[in-house]
Amino acid sequence: MLKIFQIGILLNLICVMSNAQTPSEIPLYPGSIPNSKPTAAKERVDKRPNGTRFVFGTVEPTLTVYVPQKPNGQGVVICPGGGYSGTAIDHEGFDVAKAFNAIGVAAFVLKYRMPLDTSCIDKSIAPLQDAQQAIRLVRNNAAKWKVNPRKVGIMGFSAGGHLASTAATHFYENADPTEKDTTSVRPDFAILIYPVISLSYELAHGGSRNNLLGVKHTTAQQFKFSNELQVTALTPPSFLVHSADDGTVKVDNSIAFYQACNKFKIPVEMHLYPKGGHGYGMNNPTTTDKWFDRLGNWMKSL
Repeated sequence: MLKIFQIGILLNLICVMSNAQTPSEIPLYPGSIPNSKPTAAKERVDKRPNGTRFVFGTVEPTLTVYVPQKPNGQGVVICPGGGYSGTAIDHEGFDVAKAFNAIGVAAFVLKYRMPLDTSCIDKSIAPLQDAQQAIRLVRNNAAKWKVNPRKVGIMGFSAGGHLASTAATHFYENADPTEKDTTSVRPDFAILIYPVISLSYELAHGGSRNNLLGVKHTTAQQFKFSNELQVTALTPPSFLVHSADDGTVKVDNSIAFYQACNKFKIPVEMHLYPKGGHGYGMNNPTTTDKWFDRLGNWMKSL
């Protein structure tokens, strides 16, 4: 009897696996890439000691599509972090997408362009152009990817959190002025995990700021991309996670964004852990608490 039961479980598992949809990576833009110039540079993939990959120097952005078996209508564009020098594509991208699929959420991992003078005309706006295009692409393919176009959010880790918070506060105009598509690029919600929020000298992660804006950036640029200063009553509901002992990106970044949302009565939830450091993806090693479980509960309320 036990063997029959075990065989049944195995057959069910095989059935689920055979029905699983394979993720597909597609070009982010159907034609030419805006705000770009010819370059011989190629992206490079490094494998870290823990087996995860880090992608440097992306010049041709892509979107990897993960469609769940039992979709609930929500979709999330995921922006991995990497200091605007690369993307931690596995533990802040693909692994997160799989976890979303397990709870019925469609996920879209954005491999956005790095802000490079060699490949961008104006490097400061290239990542935002890609984030807006990703949201546009998901909404335009909502039926195909089993997403409600009014339930499309954006998520980011570290510098990817800066990109996500930029998308959540700079949607009032197309970052690409040549774009004719009038599809809304306002995310319906934002998920920010140990994010860079501010580019001020007091709070910024210096490497992210200098990579995005350049060492000789202007005060106006710094203000524009300090997203705690760009929150308005139209900023979408937001969810934040950070650790107090983060030595890379100060926890004050998340606190500043939370306070700005609260000021404008934006629904916002924040989880602060006393320890954990930076860059741990979904698994803070210092606690048994899983922030992704809390996120799942929050998303049910949207």
